Amino acid sequence: MSRKGAGQGPKNPPHPKSALRHLRASDAHGIALLATQATRGVTGISEGVHQAVWRTLGASANKTAGKAPDQTSGMTGLVYQAIRGVTNWVEKGLSATLTKLQPLLESADQAASDSPERAGVLAALNGVLGDHLAASGNPLATPMTLRHQGQTLDVTALPANFQPTGKILLAIHGLCMNDLQWNAVYKGAGRGAGRGAGRGAGRGASEAQPVNHVETISQDLGYTPVYLRYNSGLHTSQNGHELARQLAQLVKAWPVPIQEISVLVHSMGGLLIRSALHSATQNTAPSTEDWPRRLKTIVFLGTPHHGAPLERAGTWVDVILGSTPYSRPFAKLGQLRSAGITDLRYGHVLDADWQGHDRFRKKPDSREPLPLPESVACFAVAATIAARRGSLADRLVGDGLVPLRSALGQHEVRRHSLAFAKTHQSIVYSTNHMQLLSSPEVTQKLLDWLGS
Repeated sequence: MSRKGAGQGPKNPPHPKSALRHLRASDAHGIALLATQATRGVTGISEGVHQAVWRTLGASANKTAGKAPDQTSGMTGLVYQAIRGVTNWVEKGLSATLTKLQPLLESADQAASDSPERAGVLAALNGVLGDHLAASGNPLATPMTLRHQGQTLDVTALPANFQPTGKILLAIHGLCMNDLQWNAVYKGAGRGAGRGAGRGAGRGASEAQPVNHVETISQDLGYTPVYLRYNSGLHTSQNGHELARQLAQLVKAWPVPIQEISVLVHSMGGLLIRSALHSATQNTAPSTEDWPRRLKTIVFLGTPHHGAPLERAGTWVDVILGSTPYSRPFAKLGQLRSAGITDLRYGHVLDADWQGHDRFRKKPDSREPLPLPESVACFAVAATIAARRGSLADRLVGDGLVPLRSALGQHEVRRHSLAFAKTHQSIVYSTNHMQLLSSPEVTQKLLDWLGS
């Protein structure tokens, strides 16, 4: 995203053929699966509304109901069953055909690098439906991978030209995002900052040049940058277990002695690293425990440690839609939210936070407390779109997605509060959630913290 023309629609919409060049063979398969599943979903909603209307008109439930309360019987039921049957037949046919064709087309896919446009679409789709994509075996589901210079980093076969240092900087993105978006430019990001090859030093907000925090820190402080890409629609603790495993493999395969590991996280990424650290320390396997001993620093950028109000609003949507017979079938739309999104209601990081619970049911915060790791230096950067701090801005504004108190780990219940030292906290004003990623003011603070 460039600064020029930001916030305006494109003058010349992209031609369909230019959009198609970003697609891969597996994408066609995944899109076909989603289309047929969506058809079944819409059919179910339509039948539910149909049944609700009949009941409201006084028709006997016994005469109109099918096998399930929201299904119709008789000729009407046969019509809906026929739609489902044809949809299932189409899905199986498409799946079989595309599965056979996919190996013939994959060689071309492998030769082409992943475009930022495709990566962005997949990241958003996984954030919203990632748990469903993974559970249904859809090829659009994003597997967790460690990456370097825009490519997957295979720790079992590191490239010959890979020249790492003994300092690793791991960067973890947030919900509906991917590793390439650390390079994005977000309009109005931050204000002028000091050191770092003249990157915006001494300039005003309108002239400051946004930067990639990860690359700047790596170049200035001698880190080797490693990025994480993951399916943000899965439960945070599910991703946490997998990240703990992959970091153990990374440490084992790293070709030079590791002096330290530092982690820079944005938004949901902060919940993920806390979950992974807990998973690793609970695992008795020596190889899994190895990387936490090398972990020196974690910097959280706009992490919803205690949740985000927008997800809680989603639970109210579920309640409202389910309050009348006519709207009740549409409550299924509210429940399209992925497990990753519902974890953001209160900031879930552990299996116990969600296992055995109906994640769509409105309920109070019942998380297990998880304090910050004592042996790791933890820092928090919170943003607010307000020009200055105030009680109203603290409670209602925040960065547009995450309240200040949540980003700073503060909670009215003492056992949930995260003990960030005062010197390890920073608030950036006139900055929103996404602008944290490219603010020169934030870069300066990160250099000061990590360089000390």
